[in-house]
Amino acid sequence: MANSLAFVITLFCGLAVGSSRTKLFSVQSQNGMATALAPSARDGVCASIIEPHDYICEEHTVTTEGGYILSLQRIPVGRSGGTRGKRPPVLLQHGLLMDGITWLLLPPDQSLAFLLADNGFDVWIANTRGTRYSRGHVSLSPDDPAYWDWTWDELVAYDLPATFQYVHDQAGQNLHYVGHSLGTLMALAAFSKSQLVSSLRSAALLCPIAYVGQMSSPLARNAANNFLAEALHWLGLNEFDPRGEAVVKLLKIICNKPGVDCTDLLTSFTGQNCCLNSSIVDVFLSHEPQPTATKNMIHISQSKGGTIEMYDYDDEEKNREHYGETSPPAYNMTSIPNDLPLFLSYGGADALSDMNDVQLLLDSLEDREGDKVVKQYRADYAHADYVMSANAKQDVYDPLIAFFRLQ
Repeated sequence: MANSLAFVITLFCGLAVGSSRTKLFSVQSQNGMATALAPSARDGVCASIIEPHDYICEEHTVTTEGGYILSLQRIPVGRSGGTRGKRPPVLLQHGLLMDGITWLLLPPDQSLAFLLADNGFDVWIANTRGTRYSRGHVSLSPDDPAYWDWTWDELVAYDLPATFQYVHDQAGQNLHYVGHSLGTLMALAAFSKSQLVSSLRSAALLCPIAYVGQMSSPLARNAANNFLAEALHWLGLNEFDPRGEAVVKLLKIICNKPGVDCTDLLTSFTGQNCCLNSSIVDVFLSHEPQPTATKNMIHISQSKGGTIEMYDYDDEEKNREHYGETSPPAYNMTSIPNDLPLFLSYGGADALSDMNDVQLLLDSLEDREGDKVVKQYRADYAHADYVMSANAKQDVYDPLIAFFRLQ
């Protein structure tokens, strides 16, 4: 039951952890303090996941303005080799409570990261702060409450820009971007403030998350509606670890609420995924899910209506202290530059990125030139299909790669 519950909440938040951590070592920060933990190279994504499939892989790190040390993996060429340095770079950003292995769960001939490398792209895989391979900090440890004092606002303001800049500097050219679920919200929020666009060629958004007022998943809606009131009571933690006893207890409470049927947990959360092989769940659970900040989860639970706002401190004076006004500022999707090429793919069976909510996003982008936005609708796809479907290559990834080639 615990594994099933962890799997469910991951897919909600990977809008969406393993039970074991990688071997870690302590590094010295600029001020001489022993810093937060960083994975050793021999246990990293390159050595454990990518290189065994005969791909060249490089481990990189980028330090954000707030001192978080983020892990990046680079696949500079395809399995058959080729010339390095001239390939257009692509940055892959996973959803919340996931990590970069999101893009490597399927076999090499089906996983997006490998397919992009084999199709002539310079592939960069991001890992969000707090996840297994990005737990480093120049002065803080994950045991420090201050380490977890952030939401996806900080990912938009600091982590994504630092990662973009690093990839741009390393590759020497503008990049493409792929986000899944919350990885799309991070990008959309940044684009709405005209961030990142000067170094961007195009963006592909899979299961785009912006407005979530019409999310149809009963389990997810109950989690969102009750999380803010119950989270601190049940969790009492700064780190939100979906494998932890407190989270499993919270989910059991949600599953006992009227109108929530947890007999088929995955479908209750994500909608009916069309194309998952049974073995992919075991592969998933051997690597995922990953922790995040409890404050980040609270921010997600606040996203219920027809607006997209920064974190609400639920106190007018605290909001004024942080924002200079009593209410949190909104991210305005109509401010996304009209000349930014976008590929958006969404599913008719997705209970998290509901097609009615996606339509609100599309409406906000309606003034764009016809060749600047490509919309793909898959009637049979739900949320997990976009990163775990055996058919995703031909259904989604091949059209996505074709879109990138035109930019």
